[in-house]
Amino acid sequence: MNFIVDFLIDYYGPIPYLAIFLILLACGLGIPIPEDITLFAAGVLTYYGVCDVWMMIGVCLVGVLIGDTFVYWLGHHFGRKLIKKWPFRLFVDEEKIAGVRKKLHKHGGKLLFAARFMPGVRSTIFFTTGLLHLPYRNLVVYDGLAALISVPTIVYSVFYFGDFLEKVIRMIKKVEGGIFGLIIVLILFFVAHHYYQKRRKA
Repeated sequence: MNFIVDFLIDYYGPIPYLAIFLILLACGLGIPIPEDITLFAAGVLTYYGVCDVWMMIGVCLVGVLIGDTFVYWLGHHFGRKLIKKWPFRLFVDEEKIAGVRKKLHKHGGKLLFAARFMPGVRSTIFFTTGLLHLPYRNLVVYDGLAALISVPTIVYSVFYFGDFLEKVIRMIKKVEGGIFGLIIVLILFFVAHHYYQKRRKA
C-alpha cells in the first residue's frame, strides 16, 4: 500500500484514478495484489486530497466489477482450455472447480455475494461461474450488491477516519520496529548461549 500511495501522491488529475482502476483490474484477474489494500490506498489518496472521494469510489466500483466480469468471461469462453495451461492451472484446477460447482449449485447467489469478501477464492468462484455457463446477470446482481457495500465502506472509512488511521499506522510502524529489534536481540542471545554451552562442554 505504501508503494502505491508514495508513487501516486504527487500526481493529480486522471493518473491516480487510472492507476487504481488498472490495479483493481489486475486484482480481479487473480494477480497477487490484495484488492482490499488497493481500496485502502485509494482511500488514503482521497484523504490527502489527491482524489475526490466519490469519484474514486465510482472508479473503484467500475474497476472491481469489470475485473470480475473479465474473469467470468474467460471461464465462460475458454474455461476448459485455460485450466490446462500455465499460469491458470496454478490458481484453478479440477479439484477446486468441483468444490466450487457443488457450492454454487447449493448456495447460488449467496456464494457469489460472499465471494466479494473471500480474497483467496474470489477469482476461482467467478471463473467457475462462467465455466459452468451460469447466468451473467447473477454475477452482476450479487457481486454488484456486495461491491456496493465493501468498496464505499473501505474507501470512505479511510477518507473519513484518515487522521486516526495515520496515528495508528505510525504506532504500528514503531511497534514493528521495536518487535524487530527484540527478535534480533533474542536471536543473538540464543546464538551466544548455544556457543557458550558448546564451548563449556568442549
